[in-house]
Amino acid sequence: MKSLFLSLVVVSVLFMNSFSDVQGKKWKGEGTTKNLESIVIGRCYNYIRIVNPAVGEKNCSEIWEAFKNAFINKDPCSILPKDYELVINLSLHTIPPNKSLFWENNQLLVKSFADRGRRYMSLSDTLFGFFGDFLNWCGQANSAGLDYESCPTMEECENNAVDSFWRMASITYAQHSSGVIHVLLNGSAVGGAYPAPGFFADYEIPNLQKDKISKIVIWVVDDIEGPDIESCGTHTVKILENRLKTLGYDVTCTDNYKSVMFLLCLDYPDDSKCTLSSSVFSVDGSPLPDGPLTDMGTVWSVVVSLLRACIC
Repeated sequence: MKSLFLSLVVVSVLFMNSFSDVQGKKWKGEGTTKNLESIVIGRCYNYIRIVNPAVGEKNCSEIWEAFKNAFINKDPCSILPKDYELVINLSLHTIPPNKSLFWENNQLLVKSFADRGRRYMSLSDTLFGFFGDFLNWCGQANSAGLDYESCPTMEECENNAVDSFWRMASITYAQHSSGVIHVLLNGSAVGGAYPAPGFFADYEIPNLQKDKISKIVIWVVDDIEGPDIESCGTHTVKILENRLKTLGYDVTCTDNYKSVMFLLCLDYPDDSKCTLSSSVFSVDGSPLPDGPLTDMGTVWSVVVSLLRACIC
């Protein structure tokens, strides 16, 4: 009897320790963004009132409830893209033809270049991308609360709340893109300009609607102070070009697209990559001198010339 009693005690202790470990488990990722509800609802109203009122009325409180219910009271490693179908449908709107801008490894550059939908409408410039941008969130099994301490990363579990949301958002964005499709890749990315697996490779390309697309334009742009690792027709970019052509798309590719380079050079005017070429002309049509954009007179001439080109 004594031996049996001791065995039961040992089993109980082991069980309690195991239970305690599960209850106190901390994930490797950062916890839910504080004030998540206020941020999501606020961003929603900001979008429909200021950023893009053309989308019309949306029920931002209803969007929040659908968003929250996709992952609340669930195992944070068992959230699927389909769990976000309702919130995507509630926030869905038209993506203008020729405005879609896909990307890999250059999120901040894409946001600046797209200019909140003025030039292009990237995923983060849609309503569903706008309210989720740069936020983190997860719930807990059998709990209506949010976990503000930690959330699982992709390495810990693929079906986490954040990555599943962006998979669903990426699928929807691709399905509703049309006309000329633009893809901005980072030619200095160590892991490859076109990573596979990746969101563009795995969720966006397979969901493009070929009958709605006239051309796919690829831009491979190097970081100003980064290495020139990949270019059109080489390495992973060539793999992407071949994949798209095999699927029947008309594909073009340009290295260091000038419009993007001008934007990058605002922060690095003295870099050798930002020197003016004689192919750039001043307001009166005469060539501007080669050299960095450091002389204010030269800078002003370039700015005026670009403005005139845009106006024309």
